[in-house]
Amino acid sequence: MANGGKDRKIDYVEFVVGDIGRARAFYGAAFGWSFTEYGPSYLAFNDGRLDGGFTTEGTARSGGPLVILFADDLEGAQEKVEEAGGKILKLIYAFPGGRRFHFADPDGYELAVWSDK
Repeated sequence: MANGGKDRKIDYVEFVVGDIGRARAFYGAAFGWSFTEYGPSYLAFNDGRLDGGFTTEGTARSGGPLVILFADDLEGAQEKVEEAGGKILKLIYAFPGGRRFHFADPDGYELAVWSDK
């Protein structure tokens, strides 16, 4: 497997928040997370083991963060999601660092899959 065995594994967790500064202050003080800024609407974090991010692009919602999986073959992963009965919510799009798509599982949970290719 390329990328150290990350293919089709949970790789990133993303929270939609109302205020980036408030999220940084809370998680920094409560858990000692480190941060990397990517503009006014995105703040990446590392908790020492897992990477994730906070974004203001979207609506903050209860029910949890966006779980993001990694795929060596993004198009292939999208095909498998569709074949398995998932509903594509956002087609593959580029972002700084790679590309990704969003889908809903059969119970309506939204997840995303990304690739650095």
